[in-house]
Amino acid sequence: MIAVFRRLGPGLLFAGAAIGVSHLVQSTRAGADFGLGLVWVLLLVNLVKYPFFQFGPRYALSTGESLLDGYRRLGKGILISYYILNLGTMFAIQAAVTAVTAGIAARLLGIESSPMLSVVVALLCFAVLWRGKYSWLDKSMKIIVLALSISTLIAVVFALGTKPNLTMTQVLPVTSSEWVFLIAFMGWMPGPLDISIWHSLWALEKKKINPKTTLKSSLFDFNIGYGVTLFLGLCFIVLGATVMFGSGVSFSSSGATFAGQLIGLYTSLMGNGWFVIIAVAALTTMISTTLTTLDASPRVMAHTTTLLQGKYANNQFAWIVMLTMGTCLIFLVFAAEMGLLVKIATVLSFLTAPFYAAANLILVTSSHMPEKHRPKKWFRIASMLGILFLIGFSVIYLTVLF
Repeated sequence: MIAVFRRLGPGLLFAGAAIGVSHLVQSTRAGADFGLGLVWVLLLVNLVKYPFFQFGPRYALSTGESLLDGYRRLGKGILISYYILNLGTMFAIQAAVTAVTAGIAARLLGIESSPMLSVVVALLCFAVLWRGKYSWLDKSMKIIVLALSISTLIAVVFALGTKPNLTMTQVLPVTSSEWVFLIAFMGWMPGPLDISIWHSLWALEKKKINPKTTLKSSLFDFNIGYGVTLFLGLCFIVLGATVMFGSGVSFSSSGATFAGQLIGLYTSLMGNGWFVIIAVAALTTMISTTLTTLDASPRVMAHTTTLLQGKYANNQFAWIVMLTMGTCLIFLVFAAEMGLLVKIATVLSFLTAPFYAAANLILVTSSHMPEKHRPKKWFRIASMLGILFLIGFSVIYLTVLF
């Protein structure tokens, strides 16, 4: 068991990146507003997106190159578009997850949340990556995800004991605001599709550290990570349904404030003795996301720069510094505009999902992909149906948005 746990890596990094605002805020809010009525949505969207996330490690271990290298094969214009898109959204996304992390840390420490505390969190995460790089991130994420899973499971078991008569009746949204939430919930679960690019780079890094890594072991690692994200998504829906559903409390639209309300409600209903467990579950959720995004965005920007220049550019650390400084600048100078920046990043993330899905499918079925590692026919058909679903989802999103 310990040997298997040691072999895990990129799959848990995937889980760490995916389990964040989508789970702590969106899944919990789904439970708070609909009880267990949106479990069907969680299961459906995880099923639809599964192939496209899985294509990340599948392509990397089969070809020895990342999805970014594959995008370069599809045309330099695609790579340039990705570069511009990622550059335009990574600062807002990093600032958003860091702000929620800081808000929870403030609640745990009993101090006032402030932009300066968010800056401190950003700098601490920078220090972790600067000191340990990928190998330290790989090891620390195993501990973080394990702590997150245990603390969340304990909270769920206790919460179910306080409200054992939950109904599993599944529902559809009725009002326009409920539809807006449903769309956001589906868009963020289990995470944006460009995480598949991050995963392909992490898989290659793991292969470099451990040459014995095979496609089979990499896909097993991915399935473990994906299973963890699904399981914890269900856990947070249950937590929202047991503690917040029907409570009459008006919940904030701010992720950091909502997380604070969540912790406050739990401790008021379950007792102050549970404060630390709930707070640790929430904090480890967001630390995992903050760390992995701070590693992944610079990693993909550095590799994309190399591909566009046609020569190796060893500038990943420079991108980490740039992202950290940009995030701190948002807190110190553009705090009032952060909501708008996050909204823009969210819109772009949702609308580009069909592109990433289609590009990933094209690559894993292309001629340079070893035939024995290409997905089976039924898997390809399921993937094409998934792309149609994502296109339809994007059209509905635009209709609701405008």
